[in-house]
Amino acid sequence: MTARDFKVFLERDEEYGGYVIVCPSIPGCYSQGHTVEEAMANIREAIELCLEAMESRGEEIPNPNSVLIGSVVVTR
Repeated sequence: MTARDFKVFLERDEEYGGYVIVCPSIPGCYSQGHTVEEAMANIREAIELCLEAMESRGEEIPNPNSVLIGSVVVTR
């Protein structure tokens, strides 16, 4: 087994009343949760399911290090 550190993005969703979470390394891999902890648990499951499906189809597993996280400060 190889440990892979997939980056995820969390965004508060006021309409939903929780968080939407996306794994940008895996197209279409997203989830949600009412708390940060729930969203993180849900995206872990979604990532595992996506990877399992990719492996079963013989697809290459994405490199999680291809996603860089940065910050841009804008003053207005």
